[in-house]
Amino acid sequence: MVKNRDSYKIGISGSYGGLNLGDEAILHVMVTQLRKALPVEITVFSRNAKDTLQRHQVERAVAVRDLTREEVTSEIEKLDLFILGGGGILYDAEARIYLRELDIAQRKSIATMTYAIGIGPLNDPTVQKQVHDILGRVNVITVRERSDARLLEDIGIHREIIVTADPALLLKPEPLPEGALSIEHMEGKRHLVGMSVREAGIAAPDIDEQFYHVILANAADFMIDRFDADIVFFPMEQRMLDVQHSHAVISQMLRPQRVHVLKGEYTPGQLLSLVRYCDFVVGMRLHFLIFAALQKVPFVALPYSTKVVGLLNALQVEMPPINLVNAGRLIAYIDRSWDRRNTLKERIKSILPSMKKEALKPNRLAMQLLSKKHMEYARATKAKKSRR
Repeated sequence: MVKNRDSYKIGISGSYGGLNLGDEAILHVMVTQLRKALPVEITVFSRNAKDTLQRHQVERAVAVRDLTREEVTSEIEKLDLFILGGGGILYDAEARIYLRELDIAQRKSIATMTYAIGIGPLNDPTVQKQVHDILGRVNVITVRERSDARLLEDIGIHREIIVTADPALLLKPEPLPEGALSIEHMEGKRHLVGMSVREAGIAAPDIDEQFYHVILANAADFMIDRFDADIVFFPMEQRMLDVQHSHAVISQMLRPQRVHVLKGEYTPGQLLSLVRYCDFVVGMRLHFLIFAALQKVPFVALPYSTKVVGLLNALQVEMPPINLVNAGRLIAYIDRSWDRRNTLKERIKSILPSMKKEALKPNRLAMQLLSKKHMEYARATKAKKSRR
C-alpha cells in the first residue's frame, strides 16, 4: 500500500454510464480494488455521469463526451493517475474517442496506464497509427487477452505488454431484492437454463442477427423438450437492444410459454446472484459467461469475437466460432455439455483461481505507479525545503 499521503486522485475512463452491466461490473471491481489498496478520490469519465454517480461510490463523474478538449483538460490535470479501461474499448469505431483523454494526460505529465483492455478490430490504418502513437507513451499497458497483445505487436508496439484477465472475475454476489426469484419466474423449476444475446453493431459488426435468432430458438426448444427446462433470458444491456433481441429469439420458438425475459433492474452483483439459480447457460455476451463461470454453472457459448474465444480457451471449453455453427451443431454441443456438466463444473472450479489471480495484476501495477509518484513528490518536497 502507498502510504504518507492523505489521498490520491485517480481518473478512470471507459464505457461506463449504465449501458452494459458487464462494463459496470468492471468499474465496480476497479473502484473496490483501488479503495482496498489506498485512500483515493476517484473521477470517472463516463458516458452518463448521473448514472455513474448513482451506481458507484465515486467522488466525481464527468460527462466526458459533452466536454471540449480544454474542458476535459482541466479535469485531467488534477489527477495523479489516469486509467483507461477496462473492457473492449479500442476498436475502429471508437478508439479515437477513448484515446483523447489518454493523450491529454500524457501531455500533462500525468501517470497513465491501460487496465485489462480489449483491442480490436483495428483495420483502419489511421486508427492503428493513433493507437500505436498514444499507447506507445503509456507508462503501463495491460490487456485482457493474448490476442490483444498480439494485435498491438502487429501494429508496431514493441514494448512490454502485460496480459492479465477481465476485472469482472473478481465480482462478488450481492443480495437479491425481496421476491426477485418469484417475480422473475425462477422458483420451483425442475431445470432452469439461462441465455444471453447481443446485437450486431460497431463492436460486433459481423453478427448475423437473423441467423443466430433462429439457431438459439431451436436450441431453446430443444432444451425445453430434452431437459424439461425453463428458459430465462438475461439482458446485459437492458436499456439498449438485448431485450428486443431476446424477444426476437422467442418469437421464432415453438414453446415460447416456457420462456421469460428478466424484467427487473439489477446491479452486476445481483445479476451474478441470479445466475447461481441456473443449471446451465447458453450465451453470447462475455460477462454473462463470466458470471456463469463465477457461479460454477456449466455453459455453451456462441463465440462471436476473440474475447469470448479467449475465455473459452482459458477455461478449456471447446466451441467453434459462431460462423461455423448451425442449429444442429449447436444442439449437439449443448446435449453433450449437459451430459458432462458435472465435469465442466469441476474444470471451471479448478481453473478459476488462477484467472482471478491474473485479474489482480492491474491494480498492483497501479499501486506501483502511485508509489513512484509518491517518491517523486517526496523528493520534490525535500528539495524545496533544502532551498529555503
